[in-house]
Amino acid sequence: MGEKKRVGLFQRSLNRIEYIGNKLPHPVTLFVILAFIVLIASAVVSSLGVSVEHPGNPDEQITVKNLLNTEGITYIFTSMVDNFINFAPLGVVLVTMLGIGLAERTGLISAGLRAFVLALPKPLITAGLVFAGIMSSMATDAGYVVLPPLGAVLFAALGRHPLAGLAAAFAGVSAGFSANLVPTALEPLLGEMTIAATTDEAYAETMNILMNYYFTIVSVFLLTLVGTFVTEKLVEPRLGAYTGSYKEEATDLTKVEKKGLAYAALSLLISLIAVSFLIVPENAPLRGEDGAIIISPFMSSLVPIIFILFFIPGVVYGIVTKNVKNDKDVANHLSDSMGTMGLFIVLSFAAGQFVAFFDESNLGMLIGVYGAEFLDSISLTGIPLLIVFIIIAGIINIFIGSATAKWAMMAPIFVPIMMQFGYSPELTQMAYRIADSSTNIISPLMTYFALIIAYAQKYDKKMGMGTLISTMFPYSIFFFVIWTLMLIAWILLGIDLGPGSPVHYNN
Repeated sequence: MGEKKRVGLFQRSLNRIEYIGNKLPHPVTLFVILAFIVLIASAVVSSLGVSVEHPGNPDEQITVKNLLNTEGITYIFTSMVDNFINFAPLGVVLVTMLGIGLAERTGLISAGLRAFVLALPKPLITAGLVFAGIMSSMATDAGYVVLPPLGAVLFAALGRHPLAGLAAAFAGVSAGFSANLVPTALEPLLGEMTIAATTDEAYAETMNILMNYYFTIVSVFLLTLVGTFVTEKLVEPRLGAYTGSYKEEATDLTKVEKKGLAYAALSLLISLIAVSFLIVPENAPLRGEDGAIIISPFMSSLVPIIFILFFIPGVVYGIVTKNVKNDKDVANHLSDSMGTMGLFIVLSFAAGQFVAFFDESNLGMLIGVYGAEFLDSISLTGIPLLIVFIIIAGIINIFIGSATAKWAMMAPIFVPIMMQFGYSPELTQMAYRIADSSTNIISPLMTYFALIIAYAQKYDKKMGMGTLISTMFPYSIFFFVIWTLMLIAWILLGIDLGPGSPVHYNN
């Protein structure tokens, strides 16, 4: 008899997480249950008369709204359609997937990925995918829609497990959201709130929105290495060999496919040049006030731009390869691509109700304020205090998905507290960003979590919430720990986090 292979503690823990998680109901059912729990909790907590002081306005009290009284029931029924339509990922995903779906149906994505696989050194593919995911935060949330499915197809073309490719891309996009080589829309969104929360007016006048820029640049390379290690040494071995029905072979390109790719690339170049005329000139229509790029109509137009940059090359490739002969073929390809989004649309309806109910009830605000009060009550200083703050921020992230919404609530509380212990507002913001990003990928309440499950079920029909959480858990732990250690090293070395942004505050 062969010796039974021993399973390490970490793998046993992941298996346990997967087992428990997969015992949960279908994601659609789970969101419905959660929505009902919120309704009941709102009634119970409201009846207890619990209230807390608003962190941004001491004269305002936050109370939980009862969603089961007359006013609440009216809200439930009158807002149901709007909760679905206004669910943040819905429009982004469907519009983007029109372009990506057409490019996939005509064969462009398959041919392009095969060309990429055949050209790129195999050892660099995982790192390249994680790096692309991290950098995708330039396009705000569009990376969630584009990269995880492409990562899955890319790994399938290599004969690797497609869910490992999906996980690597998802980790880069979501857990690495606060790292980038260039400033993103997150810099002004968080930075302005941090400056406003700074109690020292003279110090606030010296602050700028690029307060974390040096740190986020270095973070890109660190997280790329960490994400690559976790994918190849932990996640992929645990997934094992892919035995599903979906296959994508990295075969050599035919002459017609090469011709189609060449014309598609040319059409993409022309499209990029055309779009650049809407952005580059000083008075271009997609520039913001004073010619700004980060806060501008351009940043709000990334989804339709991505749609165009997939749609036009997809049509051109289809015409060259004879997969598109007329407008009816284009319409049919678009219809087929939308047909694959059925589960996501159903998930969006259920998740949209839960997110809206949770927000309307003020339960999230209550949890956040109590978390802040707990931090204020414990007698910790120095680096242990910073670590506890990061842990609490990560826990709060499980309940409130939006990074800006959480920081709007937390900054007025935590920035002054950390300043009292000698930590700069810039450092507090970076610590918050580490916690927020690292725990995104294990939060079922994260806005795009349902979308990732829908993508994953293409390769594993039995994919449940537990499987996805256990797959992403190593990324979350490693990103959280390594990124926090990097921040501690940054503090000990006394390096500025950004231009004129020290780690310490001296009043």
